[in-house]
Amino acid sequence: MSDKVAIVTGAGQGIGEAIAKRLAKDGFKVGLVGRHVEKVDAVAESINAEFGADTAFAVKGDVSKRDEVFTAVEKISDKFGDLNVIVNNAGVAPTTPIMEVTEDDMEWTWKINVDGVIWGTQAAVTAFKKFNHGGKIINATSQAGVQGNPSLTVYGSTKFAIRGITQTTAKELAASNITVNAYAPGIVKTPMMMDIAHEVGQNAGKDDEWGMAQFAKGIALGKLSEPEDVASVASFLAGPDSNYITGQTIIVDGGMVFN
Repeated sequence: MSDKVAIVTGAGQGIGEAIAKRLAKDGFKVGLVGRHVEKVDAVAESINAEFGADTAFAVKGDVSKRDEVFTAVEKISDKFGDLNVIVNNAGVAPTTPIMEVTEDDMEWTWKINVDGVIWGTQAAVTAFKKFNHGGKIINATSQAGVQGNPSLTVYGSTKFAIRGITQTTAKELAASNITVNAYAPGIVKTPMMMDIAHEVGQNAGKDDEWGMAQFAKGIALGKLSEPEDVASVASFLAGPDSNYITGQTIIVDGGMVFN
């Protein structure tokens, strides 16, 4: 995969950081996009220190804003002279009981989680066509987008939507030699997951450990996943072994949901 170029949104921590580092290990040049530039800069510096200067390039960008996504993709593809893969990873995960959901909750979450996938897809396809080849689009859905979970109506609704967008765009873009797939993490040890566990615990009058335990129940493998577990699946979807796969969601949850 030498000289391939990938972009990862939400690459400043957690799953996005792990994916960026794994793709660099796979031989990709990686562009990192995040709202907090200091976070993606730090990840880029770490990647460049391990895999060589100019392996990673960080750009500030809010995925809820179409113009910022297009600008980020253009900057990265111009920097590296190509684009082959985009990982639409950026997202937020509010935990709100159904009767407490507000208009602001819905708008904020959908603009980042769903609009971000749409804008990332549009920007990537524009770049693929500019460079006269196909490419791979990889979206972040969730176990909560495969099976409903209490207090995750807002978050889950976006992740169910992303599965649908993945299937729809896979059919629409196939003629351009572009595949579209998704990964669906379960309970991953990330800062965002710890925030979710905290909110769930607070809503129930319990502590963070109790909140995490609610999500950890029923994992067949008996343990929470690491970000690197998800990054391995993203690596597969970004590489040539997945060339004949499109429109699919790969669940990476240790055995919580079975399809």
